[in-house]
Amino acid sequence: MPPKKRNSGSTQSKGLKPSAENAQADKGSPELSVKKHGDKDAAFLNLCKSLQVTDLVCDRAWALWKSVQESTNEASTSLWGGCLFVTVTDLDVSCFTLTQVLKAVSLNVKDFLSVVRKMDVNLDTITTKVNAAMTRLEKKYDVTLALYQRFEKTCKRIFSLVSNEKERETMRSCWTMFLLAKGRVLQMEDDLVIAFQLLLCTLEFFIKRCPVSLLQPPYKSAITKVQSPPTRTSRRYQGKAKSIRPPEPEVDVQLLETLCKENDCNAEEVKNVYQNSFSAFLDSLDLSRSSDVPQSNDLDKQYEELYLRSRDIDGRLFFDEDPTVLLPKVEILQVERTPKKNLPDEDGVIIPPQTPIRAAMTSIQQLRGDLISTGDTPSTTLTTYFKNCTVDPTQGVLKRLEMLDQRFSQRFGQAVGPRCVLLGNQRFTLGVRLYYKVMEAMLKSEEKRLSVQNFSKLLNDSTFHTSLLACALEVVMATYGGRHLHSHPLSCLLPHTHTHTHTPTRTESLCKHLKCSAEQAETTASFNQPLQHNHTAADLYLSPVRPGHRVAPPESPATPNSHASSQAANQPTNQTPRHIKSNSLSLFYKKLYRLAYIRLKLLCSYLLSSHPELEPIIWTLFQHTLQHEYELMRDRHLDQLMMSAMYAICKVKSVDLRFKTIVTAYKNMPNANQETFKHVLISEGHYDSIIVFYNQVFMQKLKTNILQYASPRPPPLSPIPQIPRSPYKFQNSPLRVPGSNNVYISPLKSPRMSPGIMTPRSRMLVSIGESFGHSSRFQKINQMVNSSERSFKRTLDMGSIPKPLKRLRFDGDGQDEADGSKSNGDSTLILKLVEMSSTRSRMQEQKLKEDADSRKE
Repeated sequence: MPPKKRNSGSTQSKGLKPSAENAQADKGSPELSVKKHGDKDAAFLNLCKSLQVTDLVCDRAWALWKSVQESTNEASTSLWGGCLFVTVTDLDVSCFTLTQVLKAVSLNVKDFLSVVRKMDVNLDTITTKVNAAMTRLEKKYDVTLALYQRFEKTCKRIFSLVSNEKERETMRSCWTMFLLAKGRVLQMEDDLVIAFQLLLCTLEFFIKRCPVSLLQPPYKSAITKVQSPPTRTSRRYQGKAKSIRPPEPEVDVQLLETLCKENDCNAEEVKNVYQNSFSAFLDSLDLSRSSDVPQSNDLDKQYEELYLRSRDIDGRLFFDEDPTVLLPKVEILQVERTPKKNLPDEDGVIIPPQTPIRAAMTSIQQLRGDLISTGDTPSTTLTTYFKNCTVDPTQGVLKRLEMLDQRFSQRFGQAVGPRCVLLGNQRFTLGVRLYYKVMEAMLKSEEKRLSVQNFSKLLNDSTFHTSLLACALEVVMATYGGRHLHSHPLSCLLPHTHTHTHTPTRTESLCKHLKCSAEQAETTASFNQPLQHNHTAADLYLSPVRPGHRVAPPESPATPNSHASSQAANQPTNQTPRHIKSNSLSLFYKKLYRLAYIRLKLLCSYLLSSHPELEPIIWTLFQHTLQHEYELMRDRHLDQLMMSAMYAICKVKSVDLRFKTIVTAYKNMPNANQETFKHVLISEGHYDSIIVFYNQVFMQKLKTNILQYASPRPPPLSPIPQIPRSPYKFQNSPLRVPGSNNVYISPLKSPRMSPGIMTPRSRMLVSIGESFGHSSRFQKINQMVNSSERSFKRTLDMGSIPKPLKRLRFDGDGQDEADGSKSNGDSTLILKLVEMSSTRSRMQEQKLKEDADSRKE
């Protein structure tokens, strides 16, 4: 019943699992004994020698290669490099850096990581440790590449002679110093925004030390004279103890603001990064009061130590345009091919390419712009709501925010860097502003809906405030490119809570992010009933009762045309778990069932189109797991239970479906992430692959229930939820037309012009792809149609046939080539209406003639 595992978990298979003592002993002997490896390929041994690996690493990498070589089409050298990388990462051995192995196998970062991932054919070759290391390396590479591309463009705008040898040396020193600053200041080097702000600080440091003659005008005029410290001051500091810190390095505010303006970056945030992080870095290099450019050799030496200690990518190679770090030109140009089409009334506007840094800066500007009118304290309107409560929640709100501010900022510093606590406080302040703004919008909506102003029950609920604040902070962290709820400072607010809310203003990327963060909260209903409730917001925060108190679950009849309808019609309907009483948890389960079935149905369409009878059976096991074994959901992903249920049913039904096939299809599903099947909770603090989870947890918990589906009398099938037929998930969200780049459809906000009730007259007035603009044009339409109808009636009375209009053509100046007259701005529209009216008249005449002929017959 358990899936077969060819390599049990990692490269430690094939009888090559050494003891920890042997591993440590081998780590201390870097010399490779060629005599011990006569069974291995000579080219492989040469690669091992060039990378200075140990005998243990050589043996295990070779065994790993033997186990995966038949299932991949990669060249031997590339695959050998991948096996060596996997082995040293698993053993945590400092044999070589990523850059060294990239050069040895002649691959760039992206291609090499792709080779390593292809080795994981059965989901048990690459361990969680190796997968986490690759994810970290890839994120760091993407961030560094984006930063270097922006650095290169900025330098071209700063320096007048970027090809000059001296200027190139200055630029190289600047880039190296930035890499050193990023490595020392940030613990998470994939933080794009803070890293970019450090880059601007480094540029400011170098620009004000360059000769003014080498600078372009914007920076030449912005730079101010840097005052070196007086000699007397220098002597005084020389005589003091080393523990006394010299004054903070002076920031050229005007120059820094120019850099920020040129790069669409918030100047206040960059100043704070300079004063709290970059200045401390300068102190560590003894550059705080120096007016000279630092020596490139000194910077190279210090960065070399940092690079070898991290064992990853040598960032200096970006400046050297080394093929191991730069993408091919074709891939780089893909970013530049962002559509640059202008709006009809904005002929002079050109949309710049949406690079990662530009996208981040734009999102931050939008967020700050949305909150510019929101203060750090409750607004007058919000204060009024607080005072209308039976118990005023004001003091509780303020004390809670003060406590969470300290906790969040400290956790932010621990995650990002010890000198980034103040930055965490700034992010928290933005979150508080959004928290107040959303709360006020929610209360206004509730007041309008319920006609009440006393929200004491809701506003005195700590869970409500903490949840709403967490959502606001999640938006802020996502805007700045931070990590999600589980791995970032937000975990100090909500360790096990997921909430979903609607912010008044959100960019498209944030909408997508919130949907991914709270996928369970998709708008759904109980099985085949619309989502309707009359609960107040406070009702959704009631606490559940203790286990053992049975409550009546909501009814959930089966869908009439579902596979399970005939067998489930007379069976008990699905019940919400017995421990649920609060409306919030009941509503959660209704939504959860709907989402679970939507995901399962899509995966079944990928894999089991030839076995449609299995879908309702898999759903029954899946739904049983969610209802009766709900503890399996804790700290796990819904899709992990879904894939396990599918594999279990296929196994007992003797359908050949391996986990590898399930995972391959799962990758094509919306919002799929490889962490879902590579990083599954097994036990407290221990994670492994989806296969290990199935064998050790899922099957052990549900073995009896799974085997029942192989018996002559299987369990009754669960009703299948009814999926709404509306093509719109959300009322106000446009839906992109499949196969198109920029065509979207949205639900009609007003039924007045609905195609189903439009008259033939109104249909004729609809223009496709053209905006009429002012109301005067509609008046002209009415006049034209009315006049054409009167003219048509007169022609009928006179018994004459209307003459067809000539085809009119217009040149670029709007001149009529037929009569030589100049037309005004509306001539094109009016003449189109004339032609349309003529066509309409001919159609009406033809219709009358056909009616007359039919009466004669």
